[in-house]
Amino acid sequence: MNAALKSLIDRYDPKTKDDWENALREIVQELALLGLYRSKFYEHAAFYGGTALRIFYGLQRFSEDMDFSLLQPNADFDLAPHLEAVRTELAAFDFDFEAQYKPKEVNTGIESAFLKGGTRVNLLIVGAPENLSNKFVRDQKLKIKLEVDVSPPPGAEYRVETQLIPIPFQVKLFSEPCLFAGKLHAVLCRAWGNRVKGRDFYDLIWYAGRGSRCHLGHLQKRMEQTGHWDTNQILTGQILREKLKERFESVDFTQAKEDVLPFIKESAELDLWSKEFFIGIADRIQFIEQ
Repeated sequence: MNAALKSLIDRYDPKTKDDWENALREIVQELALLGLYRSKFYEHAAFYGGTALRIFYGLQRFSEDMDFSLLQPNADFDLAPHLEAVRTELAAFDFDFEAQYKPKEVNTGIESAFLKGGTRVNLLIVGAPENLSNKFVRDQKLKIKLEVDVSPPPGAEYRVETQLIPIPFQVKLFSEPCLFAGKLHAVLCRAWGNRVKGRDFYDLIWYAGRGSRCHLGHLQKRMEQTGHWDTNQILTGQILREKLKERFESVDFTQAKEDVLPFIKESAELDLWSKEFFIGIADRIQFIEQ
């Protein structure tokens, strides 16, 4: 194992099967960010979502996918050269991953791609014990979805963060108030079907606990774009809290817990989860008025 890769894995001190898989996924995500930096991707787009919170803000849960948004709408944006830069970066660390563009079946305003690699072979590359890697099915794949919003809502604000390993590089990401707006949009508007996204609720607690403020203007633009808000009305903090409480009334929090459990170390963090608990959280949400 080369020294740079060792410096990446040593931060995790993985012990269990899940520890190793989560560490591998996050290292691949970080190297993908480096590859995107080399391709000048952040001149066009910014990073947001749960993985951005995990890597740059210290969120205490692991995250699967990587979400980006163009700085300006561009339906003709070409993701292909940036994907190739990611694949090249991973290969430079001896990882065996494909970078596959996913053609759109319907016009959603989202460009998607997947990073796919064999879990067992890539765990051995990061130094996992062979007897542990053998616990994974031989053809099991580690998959990371990359999504780019090519038709972003207006009103976002950005910041630049520096990573120092494996080499110094910089990533453009949404400001914390705009990240919070994106998360509240997911909590309020995501169509769950039979799978409640418990990770959204975990992140909501994290934001509330650190006193983050939601950028109401950006949240309103997101809700307008997805048809969840009337453009002739102004979203206020009081209305936001009321809508959150209504949403919590309909959530199956048992399903929500099951969704987030594989991505955290302490299941006791979820002991208080209930409709009443989250209704109380709604009253603690802070915001930046428009």
